Amino acid sequence: PACPPGPRARPGLLVAADEARAALAELGDPEGTRERLERDLAAAQLELDKAGRSLHRRRVTAARELTALVMKELPEVALGDATFTIEVTPGAAPGTYGSDTISFLLASHRGAPLAPVGKGASGGELSRVMLAVEVSLATARHEKDHTFLFDEVDAGVGGAVAEVMGTRLRDLSRHHQVLCVTHLPQVGSQAHAHYLVEKQVRQQRTVTQVRLLTEREREEEVARMLAGVTVTNSARAAAAEMIGSAKERRARSD
Repeated sequence: PACPPGPRARPGLLVAADEARAALAELGDPEGTRERLERDLAAAQLELDKAGRSLHRRRVTAARELTALVMKELPEVALGDATFTIEVTPGAAPGTYGSDTISFLLASHRGAPLAPVGKGASGGELSRVMLAVEVSLATARHEKDHTFLFDEVDAGVGGAVAEVMGTRLRDLSRHHQVLCVTHLPQVGSQAHAHYLVEKQVRQQRTVTQVRLLTEREREEEVARMLAGVTVTNSARAAAAEMIGSAKERRARSD
């Protein structure tokens, strides 16, 4: 017979004792315990399968909506002949993120086969697709005053395509805040404000400094981006023209 608890007995010890008695009772009925565990496992599997099917349906719907938005955005980044789609394939074994395999596929021009973006796209195409996806996600969420941070999203592009991407980023800034790290003058000249990131050695330590450029400094920096190490007067004139043209386009669009 159980003895009544003494004056120093703790409630936690009593709970542990009850749990131990229940566990001991289960050990005395192994068949019943196994049947109960099998029922619990079957019920959990049904719930898992149900959740997996629901998640798959939602992903298919979201993939269809995002695909349409990206396809609408691709001409804005000079990929008007490309085809983009998101493939959601149900898998066999569920994992942390469900049982689907999700692939972003791209055919960069007409007649090209669809291939995973990371394998079938060039560096410049990958940058433009990333920009299109980011803009489309913000559109899908109906976000206003969103902040976009692009770290060399224009990597691998140049010339006319770089100008198109710069224009798209400028248009995006009409309703959102856009921060863009770039080495391209076609992109830098489109900004409302130009910050220079530079490293300096102070007391045997490397320090990174970010500062807002004046109009004259900005022209000089864009000229350097155009010309390289040696900045010529013709590069300065071209930089001034690029910045001036961008300001005029912004004034017309605003």
